[in-house]
Amino acid sequence: MKIFIADDHPIFRSGLKFLLETSFNSIQITEFDNGLSLIEHCATNQADIVIVDIDMPGKNGLEVCEALVAQGCKSKIIVLTMYKDLEMLKLAFYNGAKGYLVKDNTSEELVDCIQAVLADKNYMAKGIRDQEQLVDHDDVGKFKIAELLNSLTRTELKTLKLVSQKLSSKEIADLLFVSVKSVENYRSRICKKLNLDARNNSLLLWVVDNKKIIDSIK
Repeated sequence: MKIFIADDHPIFRSGLKFLLETSFNSIQITEFDNGLSLIEHCATNQADIVIVDIDMPGKNGLEVCEALVAQGCKSKIIVLTMYKDLEMLKLAFYNGAKGYLVKDNTSEELVDCIQAVLADKNYMAKGIRDQEQLVDHDDVGKFKIAELLNSLTRTELKTLKLVSQKLSSKEIADLLFVSVKSVENYRSRICKKLNLDARNNSLLLWVVDNKKIIDSIK
């Protein structure tokens, strides 16, 4: 099995390499200390597993996930990070990761995670799975979402669907034959109607949470 590791902390990389080599037979590991070098290497080299940290120089882990998917990389991507929140996990999966591990529990879950993603299953750290079980996904919640979506205009709905397809404001503007400024205004109005903070990644996170509902919009 071939594995690429990208993490800017050499001591952590060394420990992870030791853990992998003692857990699997016939393993080949290549290390990188930044995201950009990993992306460039993957353009001409393939691995079974790519393990990336989120906070890295050059390109962060989320940008690495997105870039590898965009260039057609077939490797299974596992994000290994200190972030324990659901929001970061959702962004990682949205950008193409198949597994998400927290560094505190790496030794306990790494083998299970690798086996899961090799079987084409998603894997999330146990601590985060426990959090997700507390999130309300009942029919009342879906009805409230439908009500919010009904408050959007047709143009705003089109914009929301295009956001869910990971298109930039420039790409959305080109498809709708409007200016980038107009798209930014649409996004701002959508956030207001959905009761979201227009800053940070609020709209993107909302889209990730409700993509099935958005995809059902005709």
